[in-house]
Amino acid sequence: MTAILYAAALLLVIGLAGYLLLKADAARLAASLRLAGPLIVGVLGLGLILIGRVGVGAMMISAALAWYGSSRSRRQARKSPGSRSNVRTAALEMELDHDSGDLSGTILAGTFEGRNLAELDLPDLLDLARELSSDEESLRLLETYLDGRFPVWREHVQADAGDRQGGTPRSGSMTKEEAYEILGLEAGAGPADIRKAHRRLMQRLHPDVGGSSFLAARINEAKDVLLSGQR
Repeated sequence: MTAILYAAALLLVIGLAGYLLLKADAARLAASLRLAGPLIVGVLGLGLILIGRVGVGAMMISAALAWYGSSRSRRQARKSPGSRSNVRTAALEMELDHDSGDLSGTILAGTFEGRNLAELDLPDLLDLARELSSDEESLRLLETYLDGRFPVWREHVQADAGDRQGGTPRSGSMTKEEAYEILGLEAGAGPADIRKAHRRLMQRLHPDVGGSSFLAARINEAKDVLLSGQR
């Protein structure tokens, strides 16, 4: 009788799991499986042990524990630092989202001081560009932002605006603190983490794949600064 009750309980669990699978959308289903999947397998394993199938039940419990451990490790890896980078010039502070490639920024000086770039329309941004004409590094960073938000913005300015595309501006030696921020790393990161962050960013931002030559140059410089004493 006890075995029948346990078997009925197992069938109920399986049926409930099947119902949830049919009702859930793909994203919610993936999240649910990461949490509920190991629990269901573990419960099934425990049930098999209780009805005398000790070997198979123990294997299922071991599999459930391994599944849970693997899911937990992946969640922790996704939460690790390095998902965003910061680049700062005299007039702008920009943040790059590694996953989407989106840039956001705050204006540090000038008429629009304290405002976010996202608040400005194209005419205002072009006015800001004119204000930054004597600060080539800030101007190049703003141009990178404009390229992402308004791909045809150069059609609204004078033809010689494109002349600024050559060369890599330098405002002085990059500090290690700045380099860590650009690569999205915590201070003290090892050479392997530095190279991994550099490679990940370059795969998204290299000019050959439609990225920004300015940001690519800054990322290369950050890697060189951090690895200079660790080779």
